[in-house]
Amino acid sequence: MKKSNLLAEEDFQNVTTKKELIARAKAKNVAIDTILETLQYEEELKLLQIELVKLQQWVQKTGKRVAIIFEGRDAAGKGGSIRRFTEHLNPRSMRLVALSKPTEVEQGQWYFRRYIKQLPNPGEIVFFDRSWYNRAVVEPVMGFCSKEQYKQYMVQVPEFEHMLYESGVEIIKFWFSISKEEQQSRFNGRLKNPLKRWKFSPVDQKGQELWGDYTYYKEQMFSKTHTTYCPWIVVKTNNKLTARLESIRYVLSKFEYENKDESAASLLPDPNIVMRYYRSVKQFES
Repeated sequence: MKKSNLLAEEDFQNVTTKKELIARAKAKNVAIDTILETLQYEEELKLLQIELVKLQQWVQKTGKRVAIIFEGRDAAGKGGSIRRFTEHLNPRSMRLVALSKPTEVEQGQWYFRRYIKQLPNPGEIVFFDRSWYNRAVVEPVMGFCSKEQYKQYMVQVPEFEHMLYESGVEIIKFWFSISKEEQQSRFNGRLKNPLKRWKFSPVDQKGQELWGDYTYYKEQMFSKTHTTYCPWIVVKTNNKLTARLESIRYVLSKFEYENKDESAASLLPDPNIVMRYYRSVKQFES
């Protein structure tokens, strides 16, 4: 009898351990590499999320102020990673900030003003799904700001972040790095999936057409805003699952929270996936 290459519902109902599931998959000639990778990812993610809960409790107890910024090209996996960071955290001491385009009033204000209102309070972690760095890359590429506004902004960013640093705000700046081919593949996937089609916009497709312009402004941003007190952390995201785990690991590695030494997961990020930006290093997505 020809063996099935799919697992049926009863296969999952009749197994209680990962070992039994693997044995059932082998018996039915089901490719198990993907299954094993997913199971391992889920196990590791759970352990790291436990550590994130411990970190949040420590932040609350000590009154720390933590801002974690997620930047990168469209479809690099920022939103998915943020969801894995936040899904088990206490919403009373955690916020997600994803601002829409500025209002007419905000356009007439100092650029950083609307972001200052979103900075973490004592005992709070704030996740920025894009941030004040919109003006560093997206706005000049798409013509959403003038050349003078861009120049003024680039001068002010390091000073702005240094003031935050001196006032005790812990800032982690992630750049999620994706290759051009992988970005196009994810765009295609969004268009085919009715549940994800809303994520795709004309600006997204411009990201492919203007890839070189994005690269130029990204490099300008790195060279002028990568500082010792607020460095850029580049995360390779062609593999979404790995990027999620390693970015969580990096955040956990930056704090000495209570009972950190009891972690069942490794808290040391893979330096081949997560690394500080250095101008001398050829960038993964260029």
